[in-house]
Amino acid sequence: MSVIVALAALALLMLAAYRGYSVILFAPIAALGAVLLTDPGAVAPAFSGVFMEKMVGFIKLYFPVFLLGAVFGKLIELSGFSRAIVSAAIRLFGTRQAMRVIVLVCALLTYGGVSLFVVVFAVYPFAAEMFRQSDIPKRLIPATIALGAFSFTMDALPGTPQIQNIIPSAFFGTNAWAAPWLGLIGALFVLAAGLLYLQRQLRKARAAGEGYGSDLRNEPETAEDLVLPNPWLALSPLLLVGVANLFFTHLIPALYGKTHNLQLAGMAAPVQTNIGRITAIWAVEAALLLGILLVLVSSFGAVRDRLAEGSKTAVGGSLLAAMNTASEYGFGAVIAALPGFLVLAETLKSIPDPLLNEAVTVTLLAGITGSASGGMSIALAAMSETFIAAAHAAQIPLEVLHRVAAMASGGMDTLPHNGAVITLLTVTGLTHREAYKDIFGITLIKTLAVFVVIATFYLTGLV
Repeated sequence: MSVIVALAALALLMLAAYRGYSVILFAPIAALGAVLLTDPGAVAPAFSGVFMEKMVGFIKLYFPVFLLGAVFGKLIELSGFSRAIVSAAIRLFGTRQAMRVIVLVCALLTYGGVSLFVVVFAVYPFAAEMFRQSDIPKRLIPATIALGAFSFTMDALPGTPQIQNIIPSAFFGTNAWAAPWLGLIGALFVLAAGLLYLQRQLRKARAAGEGYGSDLRNEPETAEDLVLPNPWLALSPLLLVGVANLFFTHLIPALYGKTHNLQLAGMAAPVQTNIGRITAIWAVEAALLLGILLVLVSSFGAVRDRLAEGSKTAVGGSLLAAMNTASEYGFGAVIAALPGFLVLAETLKSIPDPLLNEAVTVTLLAGITGSASGGMSIALAAMSETFIAAAHAAQIPLEVLHRVAAMASGGMDTLPHNGAVITLLTVTGLTHREAYKDIFGITLIKTLAVFVVIATFYLTGLV
């Protein structure tokens, strides 16, 4: 019964998200409804002590990233940088390569260490402009960005700095480059299959006479009479963000060490910061600030008249996106604390093959919690020792466990209630009804990829 309650809460939230209801409202309703059916007396403590704690903790850490990412993306729109880059790309590659170009830009940014949430804000202006000029249906933009930012560069490519590729190292004693050949094979599978899927959907849309669309929401606001800047100048903020992010990732630990104690004159006690846990966030915030400054300095005349209104729009969009994702985070924390979730996790231990056991466990828990990193963290915290013992018995290198766990976390995590999916749809001005079907197509490809990697290891022994 407890398992049914947890799954029912998940189904309610996914249905609400798909039908366009606010996740900010329905995440606590679904989570606390499950608590009510499990332990009525725990509803209020679970709301204050689990849901709100996790929700506020997420906002505390990540809201500045959402805010700076939204402002950066809005300035890219207003300055004409997005239109300049798109025009140059179309001259160079033609309109037939629009999807591949957007996937490549997303992949370069995420592999460079830029948060996938930031990538959504930064790339959307380019994607909207390129799809409009190529007359590709706007509803395919979210799936295209998802393929470039939420898939192979997030967890498959060896060396990727995204958190989904870092978490397993703490449990298996590995590093970000674990199982490089399996990672490359998985990445190529996702990229090739994803591009084939998107091209197939585009052919079907064009056969039906469907174009970019009209009466759309959240369209880029570049003035029609704006003199477009040089494409290399327009590209420079994106390059700066990627390079600066890498630079600050190395500089911050060198400046502050492993921990830092803040003691100001008016403070009764020092505040200690674990630098290792905050480095990635500080690095991307500093990189985005530099990117924003570069856009302002190089195009202030173009953005000056609309800077006040544009910044207010960006702030509003970042608040909505951050609150949506934070509510999802709180929901996942409550569901993970329920007995039904623990029963499900224990049941998954019965799968005999260690790699299949790990893959199914991680991807299911990521799907239930709506978070790749959250689901993987829960799974590995509870079962990593079991996975390691089984792997040693089967003579499977721990590097393979790392790669399988990372790729499995990016499988069913992008269900309708996933925070990144909701952010992506919010930023692009589309609904689940309009665009989620193709995101789910990419989700299925991502989920299949981890089993392709497992089969490749057993057939060839490649690591």
